[in-house]
Amino acid sequence: MKTLLLACGTMALACVFASADTLNGQLMDSACVQQQQQQPTEQHASMCAPTASTTSFALNISGKTYKLDADGNKKAADAWKKYNSSAERAKNPNGADYQVTATVQGTIKDDEVKVDSIDVH
Repeated sequence: MKTLLLACGTMALACVFASADTLNGQLMDSACVQQQQQQPTEQHASMCAPTASTTSFALNISGKTYKLDADGNKKAADAWKKYNSSAERAKNPNGADYQVTATVQGTIKDDEVKVDSIDVH
């Protein structure tokens, strides 16, 4: 009985640590962010809004930038295309101060987000 309780407790604890978080932040073009970090200019990295050609994405949460994993990049590209063609996007044209926000279900490991799902808004 003790072994069964211990096994159940261990599995429950593992599920708690493996569960996805809800992350809200600014969706960015990861290549632009990396370039800004290597060659700082007057254009701050926060101005790296994604474009139609963006293939690698990052999520800026409270000033800390996390790259999305490979699967997350595909999901972000799909979500971005859907958002970019929506009526909501038409109300918010891309200007110098334009920021794209996203809600990601996923987990952070080091400087990368393993994305389960993403919603761009």
